Amino acid sequence: MPREQKQVRELQEGSYVMMDDSPCKINHYSTAKPGKHGSAKARVEGKGVFDEKKRSLSQPVDAKVWVPIIERKQGQVVSVSGDDAQVMDLDTYETFTMRIPEGEEFSSDDTIEYLEYEGQRKVVG
Repeated sequence: MPREQKQVRELQEGSYVMMDDSPCKINHYSTAKPGKHGSAKARVEGKGVFDEKKRSLSQPVDAKVWVPIIERKQGQVVSVSGDDAQVMDLDTYETFTMRIPEGEEFSSDDTIEYLEYEGQRKVVG
């Protein structure tokens, strides 16, 4: 699995974190001051990169969490059929089928940017 461990205090809005075994993009990060008994707590809110579900996480700032290593890649559209596009990765020349996001239109020879993590792919809009 392409991921690494980081302390919660190292996370930032706009970066990625694993929540409920899904890679999520952090939308909101806040900390609460340490109380009389204990350490400072962080509240992290994010949205699933591939499933769009909202998730939240509340942990001490010195706790360790998994951070997915999501690759940003370039691809070229080979063909379009219905809601699916045949895409060729411009680095490895591997071809695969991707769902075209709503509101997007692809045509042959378009160059697109997409995110990839553990076989899951998503077009960056």
